[in-house]
Amino acid sequence: MLQFLSKQESRGIRRRGIITTNDPAIYEKVKLLRNHGSAVVYQHEFIGFNSRLDEIQAAILRIKLKHIDTYNDKRREIARLYTSMICGAVECPAEIPDITHVYHQYTIKSHRRDEIKRSLKENSVSSVVYYPVPIHLQPAFKYLGHKKGDFPESEAVAEKVLSLPIYPELEPEKVRFISGIILDTLKR
Repeated sequence: MLQFLSKQESRGIRRRGIITTNDPAIYEKVKLLRNHGSAVVYQHEFIGFNSRLDEIQAAILRIKLKHIDTYNDKRREIARLYTSMICGAVECPAEIPDITHVYHQYTIKSHRRDEIKRSLKENSVSSVVYYPVPIHLQPAFKYLGHKKGDFPESEAVAEKVLSLPIYPELEPEKVRFISGIILDTLKR
């Protein structure tokens, strides 16, 4: 059975539920809907949702929320260490005066992004290229009529960005290790 959202639910009031079907087409469509309309990472066929938070995760987050200021302070410390070590070799995130950055991600830019990513992987360090395809080039937004070249800045940035590990428990020695890999890669 497939149930669509009522007007009330589409305004943010959601009920838990389940969808069952023996129709492969419905099954595939629902799988896409639950993951931002994406079957392939960062390729969105249509606009979907992200509704994967369960009750256990919510309970843990409720406890962690009490420590959010401490976690954000630690993220800022880690970001400062990264910046002090690699800024100049790569483009680092910019701080805006009078704005407090929380560094959900620490994203650098480099024309040699793929080499850096490869070197990090060879050293068992994960890194992620978030949003490698700009929104205007996603199939979900094809109806807007944009083509490659319409937003050259977005396209250029998508080819240079790389997000490095950052989380409150990341030890300074690991940040130095990661930074060292990046610097060594760029010396080659």
